[in-house]
Amino acid sequence: MEKNAEFDDIRPYYDEEVAPKMERLLNDSQFKRVVESNFPDKNWEELSALMRSFKTKREFQTMLIKNVIFYVVNQSSNSVDCTGFENIEKNTAYTFISNHRDIVLDASLLAVLLDKGGHEIPEIAIGDNLLLYPWIENLVRLNKSFIVKRGVSIRQMLEVSAHLSKYIHFAVQKKKESVWIAQREGRAKDSNDRTQESLLKMLTMGGDGDISTNIRELNIVPLSLSYEYDPCDYLKAKEFQQKRDNPGFKKTQDDDLLNMQTGILGYKGNIHFQFGRPLNSLLKTTVGELPKNELFPEIASTIDKEIFRNYRFYPVNYIAYDRLWGKNHFANQYTPGDEKAFDAYLRKQLDKIQLKNKDTPFLTEKILEMYANPVKNHYDQI
Repeated sequence: MEKNAEFDDIRPYYDEEVAPKMERLLNDSQFKRVVESNFPDKNWEELSALMRSFKTKREFQTMLIKNVIFYVVNQSSNSVDCTGFENIEKNTAYTFISNHRDIVLDASLLAVLLDKGGHEIPEIAIGDNLLLYPWIENLVRLNKSFIVKRGVSIRQMLEVSAHLSKYIHFAVQKKKESVWIAQREGRAKDSNDRTQESLLKMLTMGGDGDISTNIRELNIVPLSLSYEYDPCDYLKAKEFQQKRDNPGFKKTQDDDLLNMQTGILGYKGNIHFQFGRPLNSLLKTTVGELPKNELFPEIASTIDKEIFRNYRFYPVNYIAYDRLWGKNHFANQYTPGDEKAFDAYLRKQLDKIQLKNKDTPFLTEKILEMYANPVKNHYDQI
């Protein structure tokens, strides 16, 4: 594997670093408490011995992390499937850009699904705002993640963005490693998924050509993620009201931890991933001739349309759309039983929200938007 010390501050660990980093992880008392509290049936000594036996990141991912993901998904969902493998080739490095639903599972499930399909496990972009404790950074860099630095000053942002972009180009072009990055910073809490132009601008900073060339050499593949239920929907709705009532509201570290834990362990129903057609095949040959103020919106729109096209919908999505805008437009897509089940689910999620001035109609609307917006975006663009 080609190496470059320039990226030591953000890259995943090398295989020769696995043993000492694993030891450091196992000696972290907080990591031990987290494992024992979430997996009480696991024997710590046996787990430690297994982790010490790993010599490579791939062994760690395929012999432990994959099993953990399967365990979590089996406990919290009905099914997971993936389509669109015909759009990607084995032994080719891609930049997967997807909508973002779950802080941890989006990238983790992608890794498992690609491995199961005979593809290499990608490197994963993770924001440093989620590295709340040293053991988390150790764990994610062992799990083939690279760090996106977000807590920097405006003055530093240009330098940090260029550094990150150079690393992504290095990973795809030199290391021949696929990477995954969300289409925006943080999750779209209302599921109105839009690729941030700032992300695309960052991605073009690391190449040696013009904007169009730099985008094309990353082999971008839009990826659509569809979760039937979002276990964090009530937390997102709560945050919407908190920000409405207090524009300066900011989540705490405890809030971030609760979102991660709820997303991993909460019920998700059915989960579907679909690889879209490569961006290079979708962009017009003349796209590079557009002025810069039109180029980034055109690229973002092309990615978004492919993501919208490949969503999978469930009765909850159609019910939510009809409740907000449809007047039974999609009534043939669900039954009275589906509506009854969704109403019971909605009440259960709303009951979890504890706020002093709880605005139930507002919170209900926000949850409905989360399930309805993908349907709206899909049918608006076809």
